[in-house]
Amino acid sequence: MPELPEVETVMRGLSAVLTGRTIAHAETRRAGLRWPFPPDLAIRLTGARVEGFRRRAKYMLMRLSTGDSMLVHLGMSGRMVARLEESPPVPSLGPQGAASDTRGAAPERHEHLVMETEDGWRVGFCDPRRFGMVDLVPTAAEDSHRLLAGLGPEPLDDAFTPAILSRALAGKATPIKAALLDQRIVAGLGNIYVSEALYRAGISPRRLAGTVPGARAARLVPAIKAVLEESIEAGGSSLRDYVRADGEVGFFQERFHVYDREGGACPACPGPPKCPGIARIVQAGRSTFFCPRTQR
Repeated sequence: MPELPEVETVMRGLSAVLTGRTIAHAETRRAGLRWPFPPDLAIRLTGARVEGFRRRAKYMLMRLSTGDSMLVHLGMSGRMVARLEESPPVPSLGPQGAASDTRGAAPERHEHLVMETEDGWRVGFCDPRRFGMVDLVPTAAEDSHRLLAGLGPEPLDDAFTPAILSRALAGKATPIKAALLDQRIVAGLGNIYVSEALYRAGISPRRLAGTVPGARAARLVPAIKAVLEESIEAGGSSLRDYVRADGEVGFFQERFHVYDREGGACPACPGPPKCPGIARIVQAGRSTFFCPRTQR
């Protein structure tokens, strides 16, 4: 499932294609994905001008001139595919789509929602496993939507501070890794970037969350911000053919210090025998990677 940097990158690609343009035609090709599409979705999109985009956690919001926002979650296999008809090919936008020549091509497989602009842009939502979702919400009430209402602070916002994180973690007996994956604590973090942030902060993923407030939180918050900002700058992580809006693959995975590097050398350690290398454990069914020597 794409994490915050991948969703941010896809959203920026969609914004470059759609913002300021009018949706001349919209079409749904099934009743829904994870949940049914909103009633008359295609009708409500048709004729609307795209005013802009916003990301909240791992969700994208496309704001429309009608006063509605289209809420999108890519799920496990979702991707957005954009092309300009009768023009040079435009690559896929999303964690599952490799760039390919789409000029004059037939509709993509598993393309369940299509939007076409008045000047020839065509954007489709493809989702083979159908774990993604689309909904409509009044723009003025975005944060009241049932999927957004309980979310914690955005990790890249100035309002996400060590003091805020310390208050959220106080008294919690769960491991810090699990606490950071709780979207009520902080919104948008996933398995990859939590592992990387904990490594940068020198905090063991097994440490109880209630022991992190204070000095450890003061290290952790800037580590979270830095790893997310660097990943967005790099275009995300190329896991399962993730591609950016410009067709280039994201390459932040080349900068991973611990994630998916079990047995490898820790960049901060002298190596054996003092450090056995990067370890892998399973927490709540998810792989966690860390350095036992530097993360305490």
